[in-house]
Amino acid sequence: MRSELLRSELLRSELLRSELLQSEPPRGEPRRGELLRVEGLQKSFGTVGAVRGVDLALAEGECLSVVGRSGSGKSTLLHLLAGLEAPDSGHIFYRGKDLAGLDEDALALWRRHEVGLVFQAFHLIPTLSALENVAFPLYPDHVRSEQRRKLALERLEQVGLAERATHRPGELSGGEQQRVAIARALIGRPALILADEPTGNLDSQTGEEILALFGRLHSESGVALVIVTHDEKVAAATDRTVHMADGRVVE
Repeated sequence: MRSELLRSELLRSELLRSELLQSEPPRGEPRRGELLRVEGLQKSFGTVGAVRGVDLALAEGECLSVVGRSGSGKSTLLHLLAGLEAPDSGHIFYRGKDLAGLDEDALALWRRHEVGLVFQAFHLIPTLSALENVAFPLYPDHVRSEQRRKLALERLEQVGLAERATHRPGELSGGEQQRVAIARALIGRPALILADEPTGNLDSQTGEEILALFGRLHSESGVALVIVTHDEKVAAATDRTVHMADGRVVE
């Protein structure tokens, strides 16, 4: 009887140990359902600490807002997550891979295939049509012209702008330009979209329409979203919100 109790206790200990190992993975190993993890992220510009020791995790398909005033470090954080800026220290893990191990070419390839970027200022090429702007990220992958056109038109249809495919940015409203930018961000079927103040240059009604579009796209495609904003109304529409102040997460 005593030996059976001992074996039972040993088995119980092994099960508990196994559960603990699963719940606390080694450094760099993604937790179940985890897309992105940030550990001890630091970034300074001269003597100004823009991001100070940020720890953050994002699940697959999660919609997260990062809220803060101008100068809080939220846009710098987004640029770090996108690999557009290199941190001074700390780590960014994407599906368990440390982005610090990627050179500039590998980072560009990662962004092209895994990340969609949306900015407050749209960043459309003024001499190209809406369709050509959306298709533009496909050129480095040598996608054939017929396929580029087909994929770009599908994305414009997804954002409700197929009938404006031949119009250049100067012929589109601010809301329409942002829809084109969102379609462009979706062209590579990314797992993650990073949006920096996507409603900041829009009037309140158009901003609400763009926010509703993000919500629909998130629901339909399951893409993960990180939206940087100063607007609490935008934050209220996301799954989770973190606040930043003086370069730190203060939630």
